[in-house]
Amino acid sequence: MAQMGVGEGKSIGEWFGPNTVAQVLKKLALFDEWNSLAVYVSMDNTVVIEDIKKMCRVLPLSADTPGDRPPDSLTASNQSKGTSAYCPAWKPLLLIVPLRLGINQINPVYVDAFKECFKMPQSLGALGGKPNNAYYFIGFLGDELIFLDPHTTQTFVDTEENGTVNDQTFHCLQSPQRMNILNLDPSVALGFFCKEEKDFDNWCSLVQKEILKENLRMFELVQKHPSHWPPFIPPAKPEVTTTGAEFIDSNEQLEELDLEEDFEILSV
Repeated sequence: MAQMGVGEGKSIGEWFGPNTVAQVLKKLALFDEWNSLAVYVSMDNTVVIEDIKKMCRVLPLSADTPGDRPPDSLTASNQSKGTSAYCPAWKPLLLIVPLRLGINQINPVYVDAFKECFKMPQSLGALGGKPNNAYYFIGFLGDELIFLDPHTTQTFVDTEENGTVNDQTFHCLQSPQRMNILNLDPSVALGFFCKEEKDFDNWCSLVQKEILKENLRMFELVQKHPSHWPPFIPPAKPEVTTTGAEFIDSNEQLEELDLEEDFEILSV
């Protein structure tokens, strides 16, 4: 992550805000041969349904097509009688929505909508925290957010040893803690997981019902790709080996905005 962050303008050892973490995870996922996740990071506080479906819908592959198939446990497939066609319908989606919910502190008008996101069955929680303190938020109780503090030094795991992975040290050892939601730094990133297309469609319905009803919306959900944006090209793993500093998405360079430091978008 540190090396890939160089491509996002962050030096080794420099603080990563939620938006930078999201961009780094999106690029690292392309090199993950263990999973078949599609990672979508919203831009300009806008989630585009058309782009996500273009990225997650997988074209049918012939059984004789060379190359590895996605694992059956991660990708749905349909096979017609009398054929050997392999038809995965949807790549599991990791949807990340970086947000700026205020200037120097969170704007109270976003509190209710922010809490509604934790109620969604697709929710993975949120990345955020306070200056120099990064937390993983997993829920809320009243006006307090429940979070885990991942800053615990643990023994590394050798993922190559015997082909098995002991995930014991991947878990936070500290008990969940709580903080008042108004003490949250306004730079956050919401996470959602949609294993199947119906999960994403359900998420869209919940957003339209609970989030877009607000006068000041946390983010927008639109059907079509905005005409003033560069064309959407689903991310693909580079054909050549490259370092994080060299792996920069040209489309992001054209339009990417630094949501962590500069401004707050208000939609009336």
